[in-house]
Parts: sequence; C-alpha cells; structure tokens
Amino acid sequence: MKIEVKNGSLTKIKCDLLVVNEFSEVKKPGGATAAADKELDGAISQLIKSGEITGKLGETNLIHTQGKLPATQVLVVGLGPSAGFDLDKARIAAAAAIKEAKRIKAKTVATIVHGAGVGGLENDEAAQALVEGSLIGAYKYKGYVTLDKESALAVEELIIIELQKSKILAITAGVKTGEIIAAAVNNARDLVNAPASHVTPTFLAEQAKKIHGVSVKVLSLAETKKLGMNAFYSVSKGSKEPAKFIIIKYGHGKPDIGLVGKGITFDAGGISLKPSAKLSLMKTDMAGAAAVLETMRAIVKLGVRKNIVGILPCTENMPDGEAQKPGDVVTSLSGITIEIISTDAEGRMVMADGITYAKKLGVKKIIDLATLTGSCVSALGDAASGLMGNDQQLIEELITAGKRAGEKLWQLPLFDEYKEYSKSEIADVMNCTEQSKAGPSIGGLFLQMFAEDTSWAHIDIAGTAYLDKGRWYLSTGATGVMVRTLINYLTK
Repeated sequence: MKIEVKNGSLTKIKCDLLVVNEFSEVKKPGGATAAADKELDGAISQLIKSGEITGKLGETNLIHTQGKLPATQVLVVGLGPSAGFDLDKARIAAAAAIKEAKRIKAKTVATIVHGAGVGGLENDEAAQALVEGSLIGAYKYKGYVTLDKESALAVEELIIIELQKSKILAITAGVKTGEIIAAAVNNARDLVNAPASHVTPTFLAEQAKKIHGVSVKVLSLAETKKLGMNAFYSVSKGSKEPAKFIIIKYGHGKPDIGLVGKGITFDAGGISLKPSAKLSLMKTDMAGAAAVLETMRAIVKLGVRKNIVGILPCTENMPDGEAQKPGDVVTSLSGITIEIISTDAEGRMVMADGITYAKKLGVKKIIDLATLTGSCVSALGDAASGLMGNDQQLIEELITAGKRAGEKLWQLPLFDEYKEYSKSEIADVMNCTEQSKAGPSIGGLFLQMFAEDTSWAHIDIAGTAYLDKGRWYLSTGATGVMVRTLINYLTK
C-alpha cells in the first residue's frame, strides 16, 4: 500500500473512498467531518440524528456522494467517546476504515488523521497510529494458497489529507515511523504464520544476515556445546534440523540492552511428547525470536541511539533417539545444573543460555520474550502478556511502552515461596514441576536464576502471540506481539 501525505482540502481530493470520523457523544459534525457534511447537503448530520451513525468505536457508515464530492463514497468511522480516546483507538478506527475500503473494493483511499484535533493526540503520534492501524489491519498472510483472488482487492493507495500546512512535517514524520513499525510487525507475523518446514533455525539466521546496519554472528550446535551451552545443546540434539544460536549486534561498543527471544521453530515436546490436538500450532513457538529479529531490523531504520544486542536461540524440540530424557542433568552456560523433569519445558532451557550469553556480553538490562507457559494462557488468555522481573522500574517502563503501543502487559509475582516448587535433590534446580501451581511464575523464577543481579524482565507471550479469532486490527493468526512495545521502549 502506497502512503502519501497531501496538504489540501478533503472536499477537493479525488478518490474512491474518503474517510472522516465522529466521536460517540457528538450530535453535530465538526472540523473535517463538518466540511464533508456541508458538501453532502447535511447527509452526515441526518444520519447522526436518525441514530444510524452513533460514533461507536470501529463503527463504519458509507455514504454515496452522488457527484457532490470528487470522492466516490464517504466513510464515517466511529472513534468512541472523546474521553479516554488514545492512540490504540486511533489504530482501531484506521483498521476499521481500511477493512471497509477493502470490502467495497476501493483502490484509492483518502483519510484525515484520527484524533489529532479534538482527540488531543499529537500530530506525529496520531499519524503514526493511523498508519500502524491501516497496515497492520490490512495484513493477510499469503502463505502458499494458489487459488485465492482476494489479493486483487487490496487498497493500493492511502492519502492522508491535511488542510493546515504547518502540520504536514509532523504528520509526515509520524507516517514514516508508522510504516517502519507496521512492516516489522507484519514481517514477524509472516515468520510465525509460516510452516516450520520453511522457517527453520537456518532460515532465521539467513534473515538476520539480511539486516543492514548490524553485525551478525551465528553459532552452530557444535560451537554452542564447545562454549558450554549445554542447556541449549540438550534441547537441540534431538532434531536433525541444524540448530542456530544467533547474535545480532546494533550500535557502537559494548551493548547495554540485551533482547533474548525464544526460537523453537517447532516444538513436539521432545520425549515428553505433546498431545496431537493443535500440535500444528507449535510452529509458532518461535514468536519471541521473530519479535526480536524484526525489532532489530526496525531500530536500524529508526536510527535508535542505543547499543543493543538481539539473541535468538533457535532450534527444534523433537523426540529423536539422541534427544534429552526426563531425569537427565545438564550444566548450563552459567554453571547452574538443571534436572530435566519434562523435555517439554525446553523454552526455559534455551533461554537460560541465551540470558547468560547476554550477561557475558556485559549488558546492563535484559528483556526476554518467550511463548513459555501454557499456564500463562490459562491465567491471562490472549488479552495480555505476562510480565515478570527483578527491576520494578524496568517493569513499569515496559508497561507504559505497552500502553502506548496498544499491547497489554500484566505483572505476575515472583514470590520466594514458589522457589520451593522446583528444588531438585540431584541438581541446582528442576526445569519444571509436575504440579499445576503458579506455572508462569515458576518459569519466570527459573529464568531469574540466570539473570542474577542484572536488571531483567521476562515477557510470557504464550497467549498473545497467536489469536484463534481476530479482533480490531489483528486478524486470526500471528500477532507480531511485543514488536511495537519493544520499539516504543527502545525509542523513548
């Protein structure tokens, strides 16, 4: 979709669809909507009066212009109540408009910036949210379908129209940022939606090497074993697919921030084999790695002035004759010994060595992302990601970044009492427990051992990385979750 910013009047723009907006409490159109209403002989006002246009968030109402405007049709999109209007509601409105444009086969869409006036949003932020909502909302995974003709219905051009010339510079800057972030989110969604036969550890390594402006190092399984990454090695040795430990460095000098993303490209559970129900979705167990990979790509384009390292421990978890077994004990890169209770608790194993590797690079902060526990899905569903850590300031900063990005984070506890659950009699710690208590926190406490005294936060995205049913600007399937939050955090 081509996006262009134009200075001019919306009543003069020629397009298939012109998008204006309305808050739910408004009884008479104002601003740009009033200008369109005037040209339409009060059609919008009449529809508000009749109750057909309510301004409910995401509501869309089409009006044929009958030649009264250069636009073929006008769409009024609801913004909800003006009280509490925020950036995410601007994204929702933009996505609703684009979906309606696609439905009516509009090729050229012109729109005002939602919320930059009465909504109280800054022009650049509102424009960024508009673009994010439009591009993320228009996403469809193409995959390997050969008979689908829906791609022919895509919106080809989005024109952002603004009457005041003084606002154009800020809007243009917001559009550029929004395009970069939306592309990163959609790229991550493509990686997670794709089959495991395509997105292998080798493929992810190749994608990392294509990022300009970073240095990339890829360790083979043999190299990780030589370095002492036995937690990573023990998971990887059961698969014939070559494992890759990927390190992406951005900036100059020693990295200050480490982003660690779980990259299990297919999780069969190992010897502790998963049940067959929804096993095909275990291709999504690399959503953390996908988010880190695309965040690293985006920060280059955004010119972030920080030294950051992305670490992607990537492998499959398969039940081969050489696979690790329940009851085994392995020594991690940190020296901490781990008793394997379930080979299906593999994510925390590879993340343990990933976190330790980041520590050895001397980072001051570590943020890890992982589809770690099914119990986090039980606790929070797909509405929020679980957040844990040893630095409350970092926790609060991530929650704030998530709010601005439209991604909910909910802090879960790391109580000392929970540590008793995973004590081992033959090693320093068990990789999991066989009871159902405090699952997300048990996983978080395990990882905390490897972060030690380094500022650290863990984000469990097991419930948010993939939606069984789409909502607002996110379609069914991969969400690219935490890409927007990480970028927001790193750019502030």
